Amino acid sequence: MPDLSMMSSDASYTVDDALVSLGFGKFQMLLLSYAGMGWAAEAMEMMLLSFVGPAVQSEWGLTSSQESMISTAVFAGMLVGAYSWGIISDNYGRRNGFLATAMITGVAGCLCALSPNYASLVSFRCLVGVGLGGGPTLSSWFLEFVPAPNRGAWMMIVMPAFGWRWLLALSSLPSLVLLLFYVVVPESPRYLCMRGQTNDSLRILEKIAAINKRKLPSGTLVSSRASENDLEDCPSKSLPLLPERKLDNEAIGKIERKPDVLTSIYLLFSRSLIKTTLLLWVVFFGILFSYYGLVLLTSELSNTKNSCITQSFYLVGSKHDSLYRDVFITSFSEFPGLLLAAVMVDRVGRRISMSAMLFMCCALLIPLLYHQSEALTTILLFGAHMFIVGSFTIIYFYAPEVYPTIVRTTGLGAASSIGRIGGMLCPLVAVALLQSCHQFLSVIFFEIAIAFSGLAVLYLPKETKGRALNDTL
Repeated sequence: MPDLSMMSSDASYTVDDALVSLGFGKFQMLLLSYAGMGWAAEAMEMMLLSFVGPAVQSEWGLTSSQESMISTAVFAGMLVGAYSWGIISDNYGRRNGFLATAMITGVAGCLCALSPNYASLVSFRCLVGVGLGGGPTLSSWFLEFVPAPNRGAWMMIVMPAFGWRWLLALSSLPSLVLLLFYVVVPESPRYLCMRGQTNDSLRILEKIAAINKRKLPSGTLVSSRASENDLEDCPSKSLPLLPERKLDNEAIGKIERKPDVLTSIYLLFSRSLIKTTLLLWVVFFGILFSYYGLVLLTSELSNTKNSCITQSFYLVGSKHDSLYRDVFITSFSEFPGLLLAAVMVDRVGRRISMSAMLFMCCALLIPLLYHQSEALTTILLFGAHMFIVGSFTIIYFYAPEVYPTIVRTTGLGAASSIGRIGGMLCPLVAVALLQSCHQFLSVIFFEIAIAFSGLAVLYLPKETKGRALNDTL
């Protein structure tokens, strides 16, 4: 292939132009299948929180605090992982980022199944969390292959018999599958173009064109920055808040093409991004606190061993029957939640969709301030979980849409890391308070977190529906 610099044509196009021209086809479906394995790994780990804690507590005679620590350890690892993998992916490539996350998650998941004691189990679960923290890397990577008109809808789209050890082992399989197919996975063409590797980016776009049976635009591939004519106002847009200093266009271009770790973090607090960054942190904290908390809340409210709930509310039977049944039913709310998000996100927009779902979740949790019958509790949790899943899904692709390519995974990783702090706290609220007979106080915490998130969403400065991804500030 001839060098792009030797092409004589005056016409040019960006990666965005190429993706729109190539459309959403077989290539993106293959990438979606691959990324889906990473998302499945996290989803399986979250379902484990409902089962493993009570099962290990029963087998090893753990206290409620020790049971909570098993979940908290995962979120502590996610806190470290989400922040670290975002920076690594922005500086060393998306592929390198999720290769490392898949290896850590897969190996640590297998080690969890072999844990000889409580201390080793908590340690290995923390390592699993470090690996799972790389989930935002896969989201950003897939998003950068999807044309803007299709982005919203497409981004949506064994325990009782074998015991908790087999469940932990099986949960590591999606991460191991990621490793098997890693060698054929392409780097993001948008990321390569931003790094000045335009020829490599073009080769990937040509592969997409061949698989999707579409044609690239005519002309020369250029980075979006090179095609912009408004460089004059770039310095004012990307100036840090403190200290204030002037940068020429050449310096800004150098920083944006190849930012170091500190610069990537610094850019999140530039004048154009600080409001978005801080509001996203509030939203991520509230949504992740509530999303993971509702999973644990389901298991605790459905656990017939909870002495605070009288037998009049629960049928007598096997001590785990109610737990498995109710968690299984509530977990099915993932599907209508994803479907609802897919329908709303490109019709009414990201922000309105999220805020509406969060306030509906709030409303459904109000009756759970007090003990309800088993059937009503399951119905309310099903609805609340459905709406929180929808908002959880939307925020995870709104965040990479609102950040430019140069700090996309860093920004998403930092926000996700703040969310994991909420994940670390939710076991204390959902498990410890309920087991101490403080259901009213426990649910109030969830109501406050969800309500604040809904309000913060309304103040986010940018609606990204139908908009192309930005590569620079």
